[in-house]
This record gives sequence, structure tokens and C-alpha cells, in this order.
Amino acid sequence: MRLFDEPLMQPQELLPHDGSALYRPGFFNSDECDRMFRKINDETPWEARNIILFGKEVPQPRLACWYGDLAYSYSGITLDPRPMTPTLLEIKQRCEEAASTQFNSVLVNLYRDGQDSMGLHADDEPELGAEPVIASVSFGGERNFRLRHRQSKELQQVSLASGSLLVMSGLSQQCWMHDVPKTKKFVEPRINLTFRYINSN
Repeated sequence: MRLFDEPLMQPQELLPHDGSALYRPGFFNSDECDRMFRKINDETPWEARNIILFGKEVPQPRLACWYGDLAYSYSGITLDPRPMTPTLLEIKQRCEEAASTQFNSVLVNLYRDGQDSMGLHADDEPELGAEPVIASVSFGGERNFRLRHRQSKELQQVSLASGSLLVMSGLSQQCWMHDVPKTKKFVEPRINLTFRYINSN
């Protein structure tokens, strides 16, 4: 019975214009969150890599792993794909149903503490297509997620709860950039999965 949880399942649109970022807290229940976090953490061969930032090579402030059919390049690094685990395939199917689209790849990130972060960027690589659909799933500690419009600089933000799903689509990657900033507050470790479709051409 999820009667009293039902209001949490109502999607919330975060963007006032120029694309969509549909936020669904409670997409996975607490038991699923605990199971998924443990399994992904145990099954993932986490990698610490250096990236190119403003022309300098710096350590990536989080651990990551790339799964899917094709390699993926960003910030001066190329990630070779690993086959998706049954756990990731289960989550992918749920996300595909919710987003009404297909995904063939996922970037899995581990934010170990508040000093792990994601810099301001957009998922606008050519192989993602003109208006990509990105499905972002969070398990574990809550982190602030910010969206900043490229031209007006207006800011939208939300605290991404464990078990939440955020689907970005339309012009969201062309017109907005997003980040997960550092925080001095104590936060539990967080695993984030961003599903996407990589075009082979």
C-alpha cells in the first residue's frame, strides 16, 4: 500500500521555459533504495580519473563508471563501456517506462561526501543528439541540484532525494546548464545514475 506516499509521486516541473526537467521524488521506495545502493556500490568497479578543466588536468571530484554499448567522451576523457549489470538493467527499464524513451548507456557516479561534486555543464555532446532525454536517478544522501539558464542566468534548484527520478528533455541541455555543488554539511554517500541514448553515427 502506497496510499500515503501517492502525493510524492506527482511530477514537479523545475524549468519555467526552454525545456523540461521533470522531478519525481519517491520513484523508488525506501526498501528499493537501500537494495539498489548496496548492490550498485558492491558491483561497480569505481574509477578515479583526471579530467581537463579550463585547460588544466585535475582529479575528478567523485568516482565514476560508464556502462553501455558505446564509448563516451567528455571533459578530455574517454570512457570505455562495460556491460550493464542486472541491477542497472532493472533500473533502466523503470526509467524507460517513465520517460517513454529508450536508453543504451548510463554514467554511474559515487559522491563519497560533501566535497565530491559535479561542475556546471550540459549534456550536449554531439553523440547525444539535438534534444537528448537524460534520466537521472539518485540513491543515498540528498544533494542540491542546480539548473542555470545560459542566457538569463536564472537559477532553479532542488534537493535530489534518495529514490528520486529527474528526467531532462527538450531544450534543457541547449538552454540550461546544471551542477551538484560542494557542501560543508555532513551528507551521506550518494550514488547517481544518468541514463542516456548514445548515437553510433
